[in-house]
Amino acid sequence: MIPAARTPPDAPTPSHAGPPLVGPAVATCVLAGCLAALWLPRFPPLWVGLPALLAGAGLLLATPRLRLPAGVLLGLGLAALHAQHALSLQLPPRLEKTTASVTGRIAGLPIHEAGRTRFEFRVDDAPPAPAVLRGRLVRASLRDPALDARMRYRAGQRWRLDLRLRAPRGLRNPGGFDGERSALAARLAAQGHVVAPAGALMLSPASGIDAWRESMSARIGEGVEAPSSRFVRALALGDTRGLDDSDWALLRAVGLTHLVAISGFHVGLVAGFAALLAQALWWCFPGLSRRLPRPLAAALAGVIGAGLYAAVAGFALPTVRTVLMIAAVATMRLGRRRVDMPGALAVAALVMLLLDPLSVLSAGFWLSFMGVAWLLWCLPDPERRPLRAFLSAQAVATLGLLPLSVALFGQASLAGPVANLVAVPWWSLVVVPLALAGTALDSLFAGAGTGLWRLSALCFDLAWPLFERLGHSPLAVRWIPESDAWALLLALLGAFWLLLPRAVPGRALALLLWLPLLWPARQLPGYGEAELQVLDVGQGLAVLVRTARHQMLYDAGPASRDGEYDAGARVVVPALRALGVGRLDRIMLSHADRDHAGGLEAVVEAFPGAALVAPDGAGVGAQRPCVSGDRWQWDGVRFEVLHPTPYFPYLRNESSCVLRIEAAGATALFTGDISEVVETRLLNLRRTDLRADVVLVPHHGSGSSSSASFIAATGARHALVSSGHGNRFGHPRPAVVSRWRAAGAEVHDTARAGSLAVRLAPGGATVESRRVAQPRGWDAESRGRAASEAR
Repeated sequence: MIPAARTPPDAPTPSHAGPPLVGPAVATCVLAGCLAALWLPRFPPLWVGLPALLAGAGLLLATPRLRLPAGVLLGLGLAALHAQHALSLQLPPRLEKTTASVTGRIAGLPIHEAGRTRFEFRVDDAPPAPAVLRGRLVRASLRDPALDARMRYRAGQRWRLDLRLRAPRGLRNPGGFDGERSALAARLAAQGHVVAPAGALMLSPASGIDAWRESMSARIGEGVEAPSSRFVRALALGDTRGLDDSDWALLRAVGLTHLVAISGFHVGLVAGFAALLAQALWWCFPGLSRRLPRPLAAALAGVIGAGLYAAVAGFALPTVRTVLMIAAVATMRLGRRRVDMPGALAVAALVMLLLDPLSVLSAGFWLSFMGVAWLLWCLPDPERRPLRAFLSAQAVATLGLLPLSVALFGQASLAGPVANLVAVPWWSLVVVPLALAGTALDSLFAGAGTGLWRLSALCFDLAWPLFERLGHSPLAVRWIPESDAWALLLALLGAFWLLLPRAVPGRALALLLWLPLLWPARQLPGYGEAELQVLDVGQGLAVLVRTARHQMLYDAGPASRDGEYDAGARVVVPALRALGVGRLDRIMLSHADRDHAGGLEAVVEAFPGAALVAPDGAGVGAQRPCVSGDRWQWDGVRFEVLHPTPYFPYLRNESSCVLRIEAAGATALFTGDISEVVETRLLNLRRTDLRADVVLVPHHGSGSSSSASFIAATGARHALVSSGHGNRFGHPRPAVVSRWRAAGAEVHDTARAGSLAVRLAPGGATVESRRVAQPRGWDAESRGRAASEAR
């Protein structure tokens, strides 16, 4: 691609004047400062952030030659202050598991599931709410199949609720969703479960823009019978509640997620239509030009139209970015200045960063701004034919955003460019306008928009089969293992190099810079060594065991009976893909309880062909039983099952597979959920085989396990506990932790440490926690420090 030629400035800028105050260079430096503050292991404290903010702002305005370092200081100080403030808003530890009576309004669109409803709740800034919650955002949920929550809880309603509170907390795993980062960016103060839903009291009916959005979404659902009505709701109103996991998986496979839930391009189309409508009105009534020139009226109409559409979309980040860009262009027109699109993008980025520097923690920020930046830098010559310009833009977007897609989502779609060639013009010029026209018409005359909505759904259905075929073709999504941050920087540099003018030599060498991102070093164990990954799955267990050429999963994580949470789909599968696991040779279930086997179905679907091993009688369809005396060897690593013995009856926890792994002179012992009864049995039958460097603490640290004699027999240096934060069982029990520590073992708990990476190598056994290896300022442990500093 040939970079677009730059229009020279009207007059040369003196060298001593420095870069423009509002321009791409300063915006980039402010962004760099925000990143520096937010990706430190700990956010800069108040006494660092405030001076940096003041110094950056002062130098930016007073010393043009220092605007670039001043921008970095400004971004660092601003992001540090916002981050510290967001942490201080979160529920303090002393209020964990307490119940509070609060009044407030439902914000956004509630999510209704089978027997469960979730919504964000803005607490009133007045009693009876506790002072720490007043005016803050709480994510509430309730379960009560007897109540029609779908009808009761609507967007914009005011309620009095009794909430059992807990601070925002997430799991930390390779390739996993970081809930604590998301909570920080959203300024979420707490999560709450509605206590006694029957006693909740609605104080006022639904009102506001979100109430209107929910009402229009319901009308679309009633008026459009086709299954694709869920996509009409998403494209018209940004309401993606009707899309399930399979829909999102298909959209990711064909690279179309950016077009669903209203993209910035759709906002631009609405703004353009509003501007054309204003120009037509001014043409029909020439007298209006005496009060306001037609070009200025068109610019203002575009801003108003874009703003209204962004409100309809719930002010999603891509729409806000587009509105800011349109507003910047309109301001330049009003000031009769030359319109500069890179400058407009810089203004939009600066405004976004100044208003909310924590937005850089979201994937939407990067995909939105970087996508436009690539297109502006490599925008094809506008004099080219439209088809060639469109194809060139697709190529630029594909190459430029591929590194970000891999880094943010761990995947790349070869079908994406093909699908976008069809979806971008068809959805944006046909499906979306019909859906929007129907929404506008129905807003004025109830029921009048049904025909247009049905036509929009029909047009959507015409192209959807093509995307389904592409999504299940060999061109579909490819999963890429997790890599370091520097690999992303190299890949972005490679993309920049590839998109330089054709005359630049060595462009093919740029592909080498992509290798660390697309084929990262997996650091697999050597021959005779083993690696264990104890995943942070909450109250349950899932452990990946890797040798030089084999992979085994011991347990598959928990899943709730109502389908609300499935660690297999949400944690285990993404983690395996991020670790570069392409297949599983064996899946061993310690027993069939849901906290150990609940995620099995999702794992088997993602990694078919693995041999399933489980205790006889577990009822999980195992190909072979797990029985004492079973031995095998992979790549110089020895495996042996110690329990259950042959003909041992299936007694759930007591029948757990106990597995011994010996590699490079170090030993690990997996114990499942056995109790002291089975521990005593093992002490009598296999005492010498219990000796181990690393032990998975039996039954998550339950008080009925980990007897003193069993702990002494293992002689472990590392005791690993897989538990959920604040679980109702109180695991691990303090007495159990004390016994392991008294025996000389270091206790590692996934609830505090995140996933645990264990190496069995010639130097012995080493344990590394995810939260220690990759510390982040938004980690739960930072909450207490921020709160104390704020006080």
